[in-house]
Amino acid sequence: MENYIIEMLNITKEFPGIIANDNITLRLRKGEIHALLGENGAGKSTLMSILFGLYQPEKGEIRKNGKVVKINNPNDANDIGIGMVHQHFKLIDIFTVLENIILGVEPNKMGFLQKKEAQKRVIKLSKQYGLEVNPDALIEKISVGMQQRVEILKMLYRENDILIFDEPTAVLTPQEIDELMEIMRGFAREGKSILFITHKLNEIMAVADRCTVLRKGKFIGDVTIKDTTKEELSKMMVGREVSFKVDKKTKELGNIVLSVKDIIVSSKLHRNNAVKNVSFDVRAGEIVCLAGIDGNGQTEFVSALTGLEKISSGSITLCGRNITKETIRKRSMSGMSHIPEDRHKYGLILDYTLEENLVLQQYWQPEFQHLGFIRSDAVRSYAEKLIKQYDVRSGQGPITPVRSMSGGNQQKAILAREIDKEHELLIAVQPTRGLDIGAIEYIHKQLVARRDAGKAVLLVSLELEEVMNLSDRILVMYEGEIVGELDAKTTTVHELGLYMSGAKRSTAKENENAG
Repeated sequence: MENYIIEMLNITKEFPGIIANDNITLRLRKGEIHALLGENGAGKSTLMSILFGLYQPEKGEIRKNGKVVKINNPNDANDIGIGMVHQHFKLIDIFTVLENIILGVEPNKMGFLQKKEAQKRVIKLSKQYGLEVNPDALIEKISVGMQQRVEILKMLYRENDILIFDEPTAVLTPQEIDELMEIMRGFAREGKSILFITHKLNEIMAVADRCTVLRKGKFIGDVTIKDTTKEELSKMMVGREVSFKVDKKTKELGNIVLSVKDIIVSSKLHRNNAVKNVSFDVRAGEIVCLAGIDGNGQTEFVSALTGLEKISSGSITLCGRNITKETIRKRSMSGMSHIPEDRHKYGLILDYTLEENLVLQQYWQPEFQHLGFIRSDAVRSYAEKLIKQYDVRSGQGPITPVRSMSGGNQQKAILAREIDKEHELLIAVQPTRGLDIGAIEYIHKQLVARRDAGKAVLLVSLELEEVMNLSDRILVMYEGEIVGELDAKTTTVHELGLYMSGAKRSTAKENENAG
């Protein structure tokens, strides 16, 4: 009989209106990287939350090294060597890196915190595993890639030997993803065991030893990676063949929908401007992608474009109308739709229901209110239409609290709301972050359909494959400037990478000719 470090046997977990885990069994060997694959809402995060003590199952048991263990909370999990990096990081923004790492296990002598001792240990661990961080930096001041390093160091500081990564690459750049894959391989070589939740088949093929596939809360199969293919895994995951290619016909361009001229946005993190003299146009019937490594001004630029942040100088014109000083609602009503980068902070009100979130951009329209009172029947009917059309899965339908939904289904709700409302410009920032392959295929078709319907699409993406597949034109942003304008049909991933890293840049004349 084979020895497993962790066994989750016949696990069942129910929430109101839904069985999230239906009699699932998962076994993890020592020193292996085991992927957990499934659609949005398939039950992956729920299963790992049970292993980490955040939820208790209705049925089933967990064993470590063959012995039954009871995990009532995350402290119990840590005590038996289980650590977890959550999809949405569990960090305190106003604390430093060091304070977050040692929180809950602070070294003390006679009741006094021994910070220097802890700092030495954190620096040693960070060097040992290639996870360099500044222990004194505030969490709110560092990039998401750095925040993830902090989460990993939290596990290493607690000497966990079973490491759970929940969608660990959803917020990382291509370079950071490669680094993380190498870190995970290093952990496995050391004898640590890794459970790796992901939707990304390329990453599973590159790093995992085995993969367990879930679909709609049920166990579908357990496969050895060297004996399978991406196509087989995707079919197991969604129950049908999935196309990895985006079909896009040549489209005649229409009028200029968005025109930005000499946009400057100051930085909150340093003295230099975050966005420096950015100018470009987006026309009806094209997808223009703003590509670049995270932290090069894309976030600040989109915030300025959508009204979340003020610009220092420059102008923004939408459908021929100057909207530089307009409010967020006026921009929305002028024809702008926005799928934000951070779905929790800017996309949703988590304690509202799904139906309330779906009308956030339109609740003041006559269709949804009369004399200042919300027309509940109209809201319910509209929400049910979008839920069906965009396959948004939730336990209680329109009245589901959005906080209780999976990350992927939260993202689908935002997409449904923004694509369905009247718009001439769709700004889509990381629109497929955290989505499974079936949902990505669907979203890509929706974005192309917007383009083909004569709408202008500004896509901001860190996913090179997405950039290459969807874009008609690619604008590369590096250190707040547009350093290259590339034709998606003729450029290569290698050339795009050179521009993104700052190793190559076009002259203004070349950019003009490319446009």
